[in-house]
Amino acid sequence: MQSFTALSAQFEAKFNKRHFPEHTPTLYDPAQYILGIKGKRIRPICVYLANELFAPVTDDAYYAAASIELFHNFSLIHDDIMDKAPLRRGLPTVHEKYGHNTALLAGDVMFVTAYENLGSISAPYLPRSIEIFNKTAKEVCEGQQLDMDFENMAHVSLDDYVKMITLKTSVLVAASLQMGAVLGGAGLGNQNHLYEFGKNLGIAFQIQDDFLDAFGDAQKTGKQQGGDILANKKTFLLIHAREQGDASINARLDELLANNAPDKVPQVLQIFKEVKADEWCNALKEKYYQIALQHLDEVAVLSERKTALQQLAADLMMREK
Repeated sequence: MQSFTALSAQFEAKFNKRHFPEHTPTLYDPAQYILGIKGKRIRPICVYLANELFAPVTDDAYYAAASIELFHNFSLIHDDIMDKAPLRRGLPTVHEKYGHNTALLAGDVMFVTAYENLGSISAPYLPRSIEIFNKTAKEVCEGQQLDMDFENMAHVSLDDYVKMITLKTSVLVAASLQMGAVLGGAGLGNQNHLYEFGKNLGIAFQIQDDFLDAFGDAQKTGKQQGGDILANKKTFLLIHAREQGDASINARLDELLANNAPDKVPQVLQIFKEVKADEWCNALKEKYYQIALQHLDEVAVLSERKTALQQLAADLMMREK
C-alpha cells in the first residue's frame, strides 16, 4: 500500500494541468483559478486509497478521482457565493475576483467537466460509478439547501444539523471511498463499510471545521475567523450553546445574532466557552471518529493494508486548517 503523499503525487502529476479551453478566457480562467488554489485533495486521494485496498490503481481511478475533485470545486464556487465568503484558502473567492455571474457559469462548466472525466471510466465500472456520482451530487445539493433553510430558522436540532452536514459534506468523502472500492473490485460488504467509514469521518471532519472556524488561527485556516458567526450559521457550537444555555444566555445570543455589532465574534466565542461548547465539540468529534474506525476495521483486507487510511483519518482529526 502506498501512502497518501505518494498517491497524491501520482494524482497531481495528471491533474495539475489546464482542464479548460484557452478560448473564452473570461469563462474558463475563473474555473481554472479555483483549481490553482490547491486544497488537501482528500476526496480524490480517497478514491485511490480505496481502490488500492483491493487492486492496483488504474487510469479508471484517476478519472473517478478527477470527477470527484472537479465536482467538489464546483460546489465550493457556488457555496462561497451563497455564503458571501470573501476568502477561500487564503485567496479571494471566485465571485469576489471575477463577479457573481461569471462565478456561477464557472461552477456550471466545472460540473460539466466533472462528467466528461466520469464518462472516461471503463465500461464494466461506468454504470455503477455514474449511479454513485449522481446520488451523491443530488445529496450535496440537498445538504446545501438545508444549510440555507437553517439560516431562516430560529432553532435547529442537533439531529437535523447532523443530517445536513452528512449530505453537504460527508457523503462526498463516503462516495469517493465507495467508488474507489468499486473500481478495485470490492464486494458489496466492503463497499458499504468504506462508505460508512467515509461518512462518519466526514461528520467528524465537519465538527472540526466548525471548531476551527470559531477558534482556529485565521492565518492557518486561510479563512476569516468567526465567518460562521458573522453569517449566523447554525453550527455544532451554536446548537450546543443554545441547548445548554439558560434563558439569559439565549437572550444574549439572540441579540448578538440579530445585530452585527463590531464585537459580535468575540462575544459569541465567550458564550461558547461559558457553556463549554468547545470541549463538547471535541468529544463529539471523537465519537464519530471512533465509529468511522470501527467500520474501517470491518473491511475484509489485511490490517496492514489499511494503514494509509488510518493515518489519513488521524491527520484529519489533528488538522489546524
